[in-house]
Amino acid sequence: MLDRILTIWADGGWVMWPLLGVCVLMFLVGLRLWRDLAVRQHRRLTEAEWQAWVRRPELAEGEVGEIIRYTTAGRSAGEISQRFAEVASTELPAIDRRLGTLGALVAAAPLVGLLGTVFGMLVTFQALAAGGGGGRVTEAMAKGISQALFPPEVGLCIALPGLLLTHLVRRQRQEFEAFLARLESYTIQHFRRTLPPPDRPLTPEPAAHPVRLLEPVQMPA
Repeated sequence: MLDRILTIWADGGWVMWPLLGVCVLMFLVGLRLWRDLAVRQHRRLTEAEWQAWVRRPELAEGEVGEIIRYTTAGRSAGEISQRFAEVASTELPAIDRRLGTLGALVAAAPLVGLLGTVFGMLVTFQALAAGGGGGRVTEAMAKGISQALFPPEVGLCIALPGLLLTHLVRRQRQEFEAFLARLESYTIQHFRRTLPPPDRPLTPEPAAHPVRLLEPVQMPA
């Protein structure tokens, strides 16, 4: 089975091997980036948990705890915003660089396939120009057409899941950016003491006194 797959793959010409390299690199970069963003701590925290950590930074844990302790150390609202900007400029560009690499590999897959189309057409035209026996020309033309059609098909099949993977990674990146924005807003409100108090459990109201029925007053005869 494996030999048949390799034979079919090799029929696409030498362009199939660079295309295989692009495919492997694309999925390695994309899946690793998706996994790194999927396991980040902010995705496992509820809003009530990190809000409680903003009120008491000494209880904060993990990556989010480090961000909270660093940003809440600001002495003014402007300094807190500046510290959040530093966190964003540290975290987001690294994600963007890897996301850019993923996008370049996704775009390269169909382009490498088109390169195979060009070389396949050259092989076909060379077979027509060489002439010779009918069987040899037909065989050479079939080989050229195979090289012209197979690589772009494979390139598109690689690029489509790559586009889906890029979309998922972009959504995770936007979720992290939105989390930083919400955390910054909450931290500044806590610094300015404009936050409402945390929700308290509702205590049952005391039962009302039973209403006594008034006895009818008898009028004197």
